[in-house]
Amino acid sequence: MNHYLGIDIGTSGCKAVVFDEDGKQVSMAYREYNIISINPGWAELDTNEVTVKCFDVIKKACLQLEPGSLKSMGISSQGEAFTLIDKKGRALCNALVSSDIRANGMIGPWTEKFGEEKLYRITGHTPHPMFSLFKLLWIKENSPEIWAKAYRILCFEDLLQYRLGITNPSMGWPLAGRTMLFDVVNHTWNKEILDSIGVRKEQLSSPLQSGSIAGYISKEIARELRLGENTFVVTGGHDQPCSALGAGAIEPGIAVYASGTVECITPAFNAPVFTESLRKNNLCTYDHTAPGMYATVAFSLTGGNILKWFRDEFGAAEVEIAEKTNCDPYEVLLRQLPEEPTRLLVLPYFTPSGTPYFDVSVKGAILGLDLSVTREEIMKALLEGVAFEIKLNLDILKQSGYEVKELRAIGGGARSQRHIQLKSDVLGMPITILDVTEAGCMGVAMLAKAAHTGESVSQIARSWVRPVSKIYPGNHDFYDKKFSSYKNLYPTLKKFSL
Repeated sequence: MNHYLGIDIGTSGCKAVVFDEDGKQVSMAYREYNIISINPGWAELDTNEVTVKCFDVIKKACLQLEPGSLKSMGISSQGEAFTLIDKKGRALCNALVSSDIRANGMIGPWTEKFGEEKLYRITGHTPHPMFSLFKLLWIKENSPEIWAKAYRILCFEDLLQYRLGITNPSMGWPLAGRTMLFDVVNHTWNKEILDSIGVRKEQLSSPLQSGSIAGYISKEIARELRLGENTFVVTGGHDQPCSALGAGAIEPGIAVYASGTVECITPAFNAPVFTESLRKNNLCTYDHTAPGMYATVAFSLTGGNILKWFRDEFGAAEVEIAEKTNCDPYEVLLRQLPEEPTRLLVLPYFTPSGTPYFDVSVKGAILGLDLSVTREEIMKALLEGVAFEIKLNLDILKQSGYEVKELRAIGGGARSQRHIQLKSDVLGMPITILDVTEAGCMGVAMLAKAAHTGESVSQIARSWVRPVSKIYPGNHDFYDKKFSSYKNLYPTLKKFSL
């Protein structure tokens, strides 16, 4: 039987998953790595550590396969992060990841000179320090000795290709879009933007439609990883559209709800759309991994990390119970959620905000506390706040003409039915749970199979994606009224600063 591998290079770890011809998971391997933060607002990854661990998970996931049965692989990558490489292929610096905001001061002067609306019309994105464009400007100004030695600028998708022996690597259009150097309509690096920051086109990898053959793994490395000598790599792209493909969210009106460290909604639509409403609310337009489709990303940077914070600060007893009973401490906590909606209102900005505000200095808040409030009610209120933030984004999309009618849940947060029920209640929408644990890996594995067999990606998605159940909303009238107050929370509290 033929097999296909998808690898996902995330911010906190990488995983490789092997699928058979029918889309069934055969094996999976995962390795973690840590964010490096030597200064406030800085967030980096050790590039060499990440690539070594990518090799580890590929090798481990393929250990039990019959030699030569793995035909191809695709790469799903965190967006925006990049590394400068010298002529010998050595990393000149750590990779600056999305949450690194050191370049915030570069945005105003550069954007004023270039033109914010013009930038949006080219790239489909609005300025934020997460994007590669502004991080590159920061390095150029603050580390000129590194800048002078930079031979290549590689994101993690094309960096892994390069390490696998593909000397002229490529990246999928969705990942190229997240750099803010890319024309999302004409699908080329934009010369005017490149010239303005002093980057040469030759320093960047070739942008190709997702599912294009990027090259073959070198024979020496293929032997090291226990792969066949004819294993090829296809372009994947940014992890959110890759996950959307893996969840089958490739038609207008359908969106994947990725519930992990970051909460993210990725809807699909048929053509690129640039509107003042989308721009004002920082809702981007860029390529989907499904050929010919486009996507946007509505997200809250505070997601599952708020539950992790609660566990670490207030959940020591549940962690101990989980260790003794060999279960997940999050599930122990979530079993304690009150049945009824809470009396509290939470502004869930325990990190910088995502869409629609792109506010890097905002802080979170819990309103309505008194001596009768329980620990469990606070926990549920935190999760309600995150769900309200997603509802805010869905409402903005609807007002902009992109109504999401079906949500498909993936990620760690999709494992708890109680948590999904809470989200459905707040959003007032049914949420479909899929038989997909690693949607990003599955999405790029679909692309790998399509390139090998000639089947259409949509045909493979229909075969591989399997709904398990659907959760329907309750208590929605209460949450709908509460949402009116939530919408006023940020503009009210923004007037105050600590």
